[in-house]
Amino acid sequence: MIYIFFSDLHPSISLADYIRKIESSSSVWMKNSNLFPEFGGWQESYGAFTYSIKERDIIINYVKNQKDHHRNEPFYDEYKRLLSENGVEFDEKYLL
Repeated sequence: MIYIFFSDLHPSISLADYIRKIESSSSVWMKNSNLFPEFGGWQESYGAFTYSIKERDIIINYVKNQKDHHRNEPFYDEYKRLLSENGVEFDEKYLL
């Protein structure tokens, strides 16, 4: 299962450090809480997009409804579309 989350990131913090902190902290919590017995760790990759402050409410609504949204457009298809629309070159073998 792939989930999307939305967050502000101060420019003085690198994205890689931010993701590393989220992954390590949440992994410890999930393993210790026993709420996710099948959790084996996070995937090896991630994607990040910037946004305009005027799009904030639209994005928050999207994240809240992502489960329903992905019934109509699977995450993988949407991710490829977003990369293409934003001129990001990618090799599909790294998206799996």
